[in-house]
Amino acid sequence: MQLLRSSLPKACTASARVQRKTAGFTLLELLVVMALMSLLILAMASALQTTSQTSERVDLALTRSDDLRIVSGFLQTTVGRISLQRRGYPYKEGTNRYYFEGQEAELMWLGVMPAGYAASGRSLMRLRQEVTDQGSPALVLQYLPWAGAAVEPDWSQATSHVLLNGVTQLQILYQDARPEPPVWSSSWTLTDQVPQRVRIVLQTDRGALPDLVVSMRPLPASDPRSRGAVFGGDVR
Repeated sequence: MQLLRSSLPKACTASARVQRKTAGFTLLELLVVMALMSLLILAMASALQTTSQTSERVDLALTRSDDLRIVSGFLQTTVGRISLQRRGYPYKEGTNRYYFEGQEAELMWLGVMPAGYAASGRSLMRLRQEVTDQGSPALVLQYLPWAGAAVEPDWSQATSHVLLNGVTQLQILYQDARPEPPVWSSSWTLTDQVPQRVRIVLQTDRGALPDLVVSMRPLPASDPRSRGAVFGGDVR
């Protein structure tokens, strides 16, 4: 009996310890766990935001690269195919006798528009930088169907097409191939010929773009050096 009494407090004490150990977490332990979970959630949210921003930047860069590639191909095709058709209407002295005007911020020429932009045949085109109706600067192409050598172009009737948005500055340079080495100038003043090459320099709201150099190749039907051979279809 005495042995039973002496062992009873020890058994109760051990039982109480077991109950305290299995009762749950302390408040301090809960606070530590919650703090660690908050830090983990914050780190995961930051990582997701960084991934999302990186994906958006990559998508924007790819879109910008595609736009630049399309514009480059378009200008190589249109600016590179010039018609050496002489003007048949009275024009100012010092003006190029062909349908060509080259200034630092504007280029006008007679060429062939790609299919889908204008009717078949030659078109008068003008490349310049403008502010669109949405208030953003852009590289704009204006074009008019060519109505014949005797008709002076009316640019108020031209159709405008935005080639590239975000273009804050346009500079066009012209190469005179007669000197050695060839000379680049910011305007074309010769009245009896056109440049051999044109360099288009673009500044955008995201920085400078690679310079675009276009070789100007007269259409065979309009080249005085040719015998009237036509390649690639009738260009009137």
